[in-house]
Amino acid sequence: MSKVNFFAGAILFIMFLLMLGSVWNDSATMDELAHIPAGFGYVTQLDYRLNPEHPPLLKALAAISGWIFARPYFPTDTPYWKDDINGQWAQGAKFLYESGNDADKIIFWSRLPLILLTIFFGWLLFSWTRKRFGNSAALLTLLLFAFSPTILTHARYVTTDLGAALGFFIGIASFISFLENPTRKNLAIAGIIFGIVQLLKFSLVLLVPIYALLLIIWILSRPNLHLHERLRVGMRLVGKTIVVGLSGLLLIWAVYAVFTWNYPQERQLRDAEFLLSSYGLRPAASFDFALIKNPLTRPLGQYLLGVFMVSQRSAGGNTSFFLGEVSSSGSRAYFPLLYLLKEPLALHILTLIAFWFAIKKFKKTLAEHFGTTYERIRCFVENHFWETGSLVFILFYWIFSMASPLNIGVRHVLPTFPFIYILVSRYITPWLRSHELADPKTWGGWFKNIYQIYIASIPKYLLVLLLMFWLILNTVTVFPNFMPYYNELAGGARAGWRIAVDSNYDWGQDLKRLAQYVEKNKIEKLAVDYFGGGNPRYYLGDKYEPWQSSRGPASGWFAISATFRQDAFGKTAPGFIRKPEDSYEWLKPYPPAGQIGYSIFLYKLP
Repeated sequence: MSKVNFFAGAILFIMFLLMLGSVWNDSATMDELAHIPAGFGYVTQLDYRLNPEHPPLLKALAAISGWIFARPYFPTDTPYWKDDINGQWAQGAKFLYESGNDADKIIFWSRLPLILLTIFFGWLLFSWTRKRFGNSAALLTLLLFAFSPTILTHARYVTTDLGAALGFFIGIASFISFLENPTRKNLAIAGIIFGIVQLLKFSLVLLVPIYALLLIIWILSRPNLHLHERLRVGMRLVGKTIVVGLSGLLLIWAVYAVFTWNYPQERQLRDAEFLLSSYGLRPAASFDFALIKNPLTRPLGQYLLGVFMVSQRSAGGNTSFFLGEVSSSGSRAYFPLLYLLKEPLALHILTLIAFWFAIKKFKKTLAEHFGTTYERIRCFVENHFWETGSLVFILFYWIFSMASPLNIGVRHVLPTFPFIYILVSRYITPWLRSHELADPKTWGGWFKNIYQIYIASIPKYLLVLLLMFWLILNTVTVFPNFMPYYNELAGGARAGWRIAVDSNYDWGQDLKRLAQYVEKNKIEKLAVDYFGGGNPRYYLGDKYEPWQSSRGPASGWFAISATFRQDAFGKTAPGFIRKPEDSYEWLKPYPPAGQIGYSIFLYKLP
């Protein structure tokens, strides 16, 4: 094993320990309450009635692991399974906490495949970057990936966020490889990967317009082609790209056919008609119903139902707290600000250095080529197509995300993170080696080169080493509470609730830690207003008393999730209505007695 592979393996092993060591004591997060039982429904019943708004692959992998190691009972005699339309939340609570199963065992073993998939993703990212840009860039990319608090947070849970990041990376990488060398082998690989990634998260349908953009840029960047030749090359590539899409569609059909095998067709149609009853584009909904009515195409109808549900939800927005205000209309500043505050400052400094050096190199490259501005830019894109494609994807995805009112977590722009890490590493490593060398024909020139290479460059290396040490230290010291991480600009994890909550800070992960605190401090009764996928009664037993603001002031010990607290305390945006009885006015005069794992506020009330 080479040294660079050894170091990469060591980084990934540390990442594995950080994820495994931090997740074992986390309660089920909000989305896991739906995703875990849905996966068990697919695997044990071959029935897709739960959680159709997300594709099956990650949930099925989680369920296979959970079934092998936990052997739980999955109830199918509940009204949530038999009668309700997408009764995922109630079925999840029944399955995990009310059917005699060991909830913690199910949750842990269901999470393990996602953790292992993250390690595989890290190795893939390292190997690909190494092949393109060398050892140093590959190791730096892997370090940024492995010690990102956002990656470490969401890669541990049974959700689709890590899958989306992996899907966009392998989808774009395989398509660019196909453009560079459009052989039958690369065409087949691109088609299979396109199908696989569509089974990870529905946002990956955005690969269709992204592929179109990359295809256009690729055709325009080809040298020495007349217009008619570009059109001929373009039509040939368009035809092959359509084959990529059709190959992926066939794979989607095959997987959905398995997981809808025991889903009664009449029930599937009834569910779809209800779930799309308010969908704005009625011809599209009617087309989906027609697919479901046909026994051959109904697997594709189930896939399309999920796509339409996601687009419907994205357009509708979500109630969220952001910078002291509660709104459902979203904010254009949401994702940029959270990215700035939820990733380490060291990464942002490295990004600024890399961006400055990339602009400098771009200007120099343009100056070295002759011809029109278009021809010089074309030449640059031709020689830096991967970097261009990455930048196009990052801009496209960020613009799309910022236009959506669905502001419930920085995790929704997670797919762009690996591309940012690659670009930063791609330009930091040559910046370290950028020396103004003299002509070594004289002794003076020779000594000047020695000085530039071995002495003048030392501050650059020290700066990068210092920044990486700061980044790693920041991440490791917040262990095991990666979710509430905020950097120094936001005041750290302890103060992050002032910026945004939900999956940025509080997704219900600290319920088990609350139960441990109650046990340790011999608290006899605890009123709780909890947000998350856990079950307070399951962990607290008779000590638990459910509470809401509308019940009036609690007395004695009281615990409230940060998400509910901020939704109640934040001022309402224009047009947003919150009932006075839901505002926890009676709680505001009292300071918290502490925070449990940061995300649950604990009070001792008179």
